[in-house]
Amino acid sequence: MADTIEKLLEDSIEIDAPADKVWALVTDIPAMSKRSPQVVKSTVKGGVVKEGATFRNLNKQGIKRWPTAGKVVRFTAPTDSSVGEFAFRIRENWTIWSFEVEPTATGGTRLTERREAPDGISQLSQVLTRFVLGGQAPFADELRRGIRHTLEKIKAEAETA
Repeated sequence: MADTIEKLLEDSIEIDAPADKVWALVTDIPAMSKRSPQVVKSTVKGGVVKEGATFRNLNKQGIKRWPTAGKVVRFTAPTDSSVGEFAFRIRENWTIWSFEVEPTATGGTRLTERREAPDGISQLSQVLTRFVLGGQAPFADELRRGIRHTLEKIKAEAETA
């Protein structure tokens, strides 16, 4: 029996900092290793983060390491009256990771991070998750904890910087 794949993992946090400041943090792909417990290093081809930009990650789980490649598929900065969205698709597993940056009436920001699998997850990724990363359910729980960790790190950085 195949492991069940969760199509959506999501969490949000309220941040006492303006949306443009939060936007600058979430779109800084090379700095994501400071915020995400799974990312060891990220490098953006050409150095500029924008729609269509590609990047490489080195990810980790314990002593295990694996590379992934991403492509920015949505890049819309927030304004005083609109939500910003930054999203990238991971080539190897087909997932889309995104950050929604929503200005609040109090001058703060509501930040939402999502991991979506609208097309499922690649067969290769399913096999590796099952036999190397502990299975879909435990790995999804790990990703949930990682999303929360990332949101809390971004909040702390935005509110103190």
